[in-house]
Amino acid sequence: MGFAPTAAVGLWKGLESTRVHEGLFFSKAAVVTFGGAYAVLPYVTQEALFHYGWLKPGQMMDGLGLAETTPGPLIMVLQFVGFVGAWQHPEGLSPLLAGTLGALITTWATFTPCFLWIFLGAPHIEQLRGNVKLTTALSAITATVVGVVLNLAVWFAINAFFPGRAAIDWFALAISVIAFVGMLRWKWEIIPVVLGSGLLGLIYTLAGFR
Repeated sequence: MGFAPTAAVGLWKGLESTRVHEGLFFSKAAVVTFGGAYAVLPYVTQEALFHYGWLKPGQMMDGLGLAETTPGPLIMVLQFVGFVGAWQHPEGLSPLLAGTLGALITTWATFTPCFLWIFLGAPHIEQLRGNVKLTTALSAITATVVGVVLNLAVWFAINAFFPGRAAIDWFALAISVIAFVGMLRWKWEIIPVVLGSGLLGLIYTLAGFR
């Protein structure tokens, strides 16, 4: 049942179709990764950009920025990845149709395993909490997740401050420092910070500085 949409596209467009690869990849990502969206994104970024070539670094940055400014969980950026990847590899379809199918398959493949984990595992959660060995293993994994999230932060910082590996973007660096200090010292709320930063970036671009 979970692989039905991917299998249907495989019968229609062949097993090498981008949409088939997206269905298989995001199914695997949903099963083998945990720790929140920030823990999943480094793996997705590495595979989508450097293994499959679905997106470019700048497009992934745009997707994360879009996800941060919209309601809903950050994990929804995966639908952006699926849409853009399929849009750029239409394989005989219109880009809009190809992208829509890619986004739908990505959504299905991402969330179906999650619901299976919940329905099958939820009745046993309390039993697992008492397992000392499992608790120790999860503690070690939690520490690893911190490192994974830091890796993602460094990757995005490099691509934000040095777009296209060119000269440093002083505007982006200044906005980041101001936002960081404001949230740390004056406890600025994240939503005004995101919206304000986006507005400043728009004004900066419209003024012809970029």
